[in-house]
Amino acid sequence: MIPQVLTIAGTDSGGGAGVQADLKTFEERNVFGMSVVVAVTAQNTKGVQGVYPLPVEAIVRQMESLADDFTISALKTGMLVDAERIEAVASGIRRFGWHPLVVDPVMVAKGGAHLVAPEAIETISRKLLPVADLITPNTPEAEVLAEMSIRSDADREQAARKIINQGAKAVLLKGGHDEANPEKARDCLVTKDRTIWFEADRINTPHTHGTGCTLSSLITAEMAKGHDLEESVRTAKHLLTRAIAHAPEIGHGHGPVAHWSLREDVAAYDK
Repeated sequence: MIPQVLTIAGTDSGGGAGVQADLKTFEERNVFGMSVVVAVTAQNTKGVQGVYPLPVEAIVRQMESLADDFTISALKTGMLVDAERIEAVASGIRRFGWHPLVVDPVMVAKGGAHLVAPEAIETISRKLLPVADLITPNTPEAEVLAEMSIRSDADREQAARKIINQGAKAVLLKGGHDEANPEKARDCLVTKDRTIWFEADRINTPHTHGTGCTLSSLITAEMAKGHDLEESVRTAKHLLTRAIAHAPEIGHGHGPVAHWSLREDVAAYDK
């Protein structure tokens, strides 16, 4: 049976991030993608012009519909807007026993727009992290969740440990915002008993819209196919680097990555 994979997130009318990016990624990685829409955004490569949350009842009903008919092999969460919706999503995940769960704690868009209410941070820690198999924060998000500044590799590991202490089984702290390593993009995977670093050449491009959504979706898809966490992260890191390198350069701001380059049979992209 083909793995059935779920994203619970907000939309991106520009198509580069959010639910649209997640579904594109799932399709290219040969899993069947489904979605629970938490909010609709008016968004393009230049920024977010509006966020319109769905009623909680609509979110819960979507989850119930999927649970009634499908076998969820893995899932991820993205933009969840506020405490009320985060709590509803976390409750539904526990209710239906959906795992493995990858949490992308979407807080700030590339253009600087805040995508989650400040009071929702505590709810992420209390309700969502305890059911998360992996959380994938960037450096600013990890600083908020760990309540500390991150300036070094030691800081990154310490912050990840603090987030694990809040309930997450593992943390992938992404290095895209790490200005101390201008030549390399280094991600730190921390579990309760080990730390693994993943490294790739940093690509000098403004076209990185949706990279966080795409990375978490890639990991979710690989885990749905039965790969372990380390292998899933390694594959996702490689494929995302390829997608950034071949970004289509569309839009007038932070353009999207090349989701079609995620296909298994596109050998030319690896040359």
